[in-house]
Amino acid sequence: MMTVNNRVKVTVIGAGSWGTALADLLASNGHDVTLWAYEPELAEEITLKKTNSLYLPGFALHAGLSCTNDLEDALSESPIILLVAPVQTLRGVLKRGARFIRDDALILNASKGIEIETLDTVSGICSDILGDSVMDRYTALSGPTFAREVAARLPSLIVAASRCEEASKRVQKILSNSWFRVYTNSDVTGVELGGAVKNVIAIAAGISDGLGFGYNARAALITRGLNEMKRLGEAMGARSSTFSGLAGMGDLVLTCTGDLSRNRSVGLRLGKGDSIDTILGDMKMVAEGVKSAESVYLLSKKTGVEMPITANVYRILKENRPAREAVIDLMARDLKAEA
Repeated sequence: MMTVNNRVKVTVIGAGSWGTALADLLASNGHDVTLWAYEPELAEEITLKKTNSLYLPGFALHAGLSCTNDLEDALSESPIILLVAPVQTLRGVLKRGARFIRDDALILNASKGIEIETLDTVSGICSDILGDSVMDRYTALSGPTFAREVAARLPSLIVAASRCEEASKRVQKILSNSWFRVYTNSDVTGVELGGAVKNVIAIAAGISDGLGFGYNARAALITRGLNEMKRLGEAMGARSSTFSGLAGMGDLVLTCTGDLSRNRSVGLRLGKGDSIDTILGDMKMVAEGVKSAESVYLLSKKTGVEMPITANVYRILKENRPAREAVIDLMARDLKAEA
């Protein structure tokens, strides 16, 4: 493992599987890490037993990792704050905790999604609550990473995107080690949109698999889904090249094909005939794509970007459209050139 030259204090907001895995990673890198959990009993378990049986069962967490249910305790005097709470609840958490956040704190985000009420990405939420100047200290993290594989210390790569090169390079050094590699990027919009849209396309890929449509159909959905991601990103000022990288194609392929993907699992069950209410009732963890399907669909309408896969996932989830009918509708669209 790489040697960490500068031990720093890091607060991780959100003790789901991904937040816990990142907190464990940071503690393993030699940093002083406090994890904030919504559930008081979970905070106690993580602190005393060094396990997270609710969201990341089967892993022994780093001995130096502590956890609290107190936002003031977690945020006060912390120079680095990593956000990993579900996007639809993040605004409320930040509003409660804003007065405890240092004016110079580095803000990292590893949550993926778009807020339904405002159609904001997390950078927009942070700007609203912490002020526009936060973008000089803001870094978005994304890439093809399942929490369980990161917790198991399997080789993983992500991208850290910030409009401030100094911030992204600092994040790169804090997170990187011999099995977790971080690349830098300056396209915050592209990285955040990639992380949101890929979850919606993963539901579509799962639906196709659940219907038994085969590998050809899945590959087509991934490819055309990437095209939708690029079109939306370009309309919102992102760079097209970002979507060919870790936060675009890399994360999309993983989420659409990996058995650990919660969003693909939702799609699989939809394709096999289960209702979305039944599926969500059986899940402990959040599948961000269910909410993102609505926000990405509304964002496509707002920007005038055609996103037929996203639109059909939205109709399946919100309008109870039969999954098989939606896929057939995609195949029956007007014939056109690929590009």
